[in-house]
Amino acid sequence: MPLSTPVSRRALRHSRVIDVQAYVRDDGLWDIDAHITDIKSYDATLASGPRPAGAPLHDLHLRITVDRELTIVEAEAASDAVPYPGFCDTIGPAYRTLIGLNLLKNFRRDLKQRLAGIAGCTHLTELAQVLPTATVQAFAGDVWSTRDGENADLPHEKPFQLDKCHALRTDGGAVAQYYPRWVAKA
Repeated sequence: MPLSTPVSRRALRHSRVIDVQAYVRDDGLWDIDAHITDIKSYDATLASGPRPAGAPLHDLHLRITVDRELTIVEAEAASDAVPYPGFCDTIGPAYRTLIGLNLLKNFRRDLKQRLAGIAGCTHLTELAQVLPTATVQAFAGDVWSTRDGENADLPHEKPFQLDKCHALRTDGGAVAQYYPRWVAKA
């Protein structure tokens, strides 16, 4: 269902795009490439100088490499466009501190402890926060079974996605319909 029609005319002033792509590698690891851009629809005057309409204020990349348990084994960040050249674009190496973190075990908390404030880049750190759910989507049906029933890949384990959102609560209708064996008994 789409959003409602705007009640007034409007003009685009800013666009932020976040893109995450997951790649399985020949060595069994996974690369998760995340990209964020911020673009103004008008000529912007920054402290560092003018930025023409359509030119990115931020064009940032973050790649993590994870194993099948979602532990980060490699991490890197790069900046193609920043508002303060020579300053913003020096933070990339700090994102190596993500190595060793697990995307499913307090990742967002640990991310903030390591890279919040002056320890990191606000935008790269925000971008990193989408990595757990994006990676879960990549692994679902490929690395992890999302099926249930007699022929399921993991017939004795509750599917990982149950009780992770309102639609897949074990006392709800979707679980009753698609995962009946895991319905919470009252």
